Amino acid sequence: MDFPIGTIITWGVPLLIIIFAVVIYNKLVAYRNRFKNAFAQIDVQLQRRHDLIPNLVETAKAYLKHEKETLENVIAARNQAVSAQKAAAADPTDGGLIGKLSQAEGLLTGALGRLFAVSEAYPDLKGDATMRDLMESLESTENKVAFARQAYNDSVMSYQTFKESFPNNIIANFGSFKDAAMFEIENPEAKVAPKVSF
Repeated sequence: MDFPIGTIITWGVPLLIIIFAVVIYNKLVAYRNRFKNAFAQIDVQLQRRHDLIPNLVETAKAYLKHEKETLENVIAARNQAVSAQKAAAADPTDGGLIGKLSQAEGLLTGALGRLFAVSEAYPDLKGDATMRDLMESLESTENKVAFARQAYNDSVMSYQTFKESFPNNIIANFGSFKDAAMFEIENPEAKVAPKVSF
């Protein structure tokens, strides 16, 4: 049976366009799920980091009696970071929340850096076994956060590149795919991981 060329064009072209749109939509979903999963890995490491900080402050408190403001700043920065983490974890596709988390983590890293700088003047604190163990755990966690952040940013870049390419951007706009935000630490001094020298 012969199909007239007009019938093939009438039915075949729209069918190909629909199939093409479905393939693009499904790839957008896959890329979005990848960067959401990558954020979940950051979330796990940030939670560990945030859980270590109160123990670190408690251990340091006994030695740093004259540095109450420094300790309070670390706890305040930690609480702000925990709040921002919870908000971002609720919707990792919201670039504004990721930006707030980046800023809060930058402030926390800066506060920790000041705590470590102050603690250098206290040899008894540097010699405390609990403090050394906490510092090692924190350093390990900082490294894991950095790796997780890199994986997340790579996933965001892949998603954004695919989403912004033509004709994918048309499907992305119809599918209401939001822009994703990189997780970058905005505080320049916080870009350097806290120096641990215990």
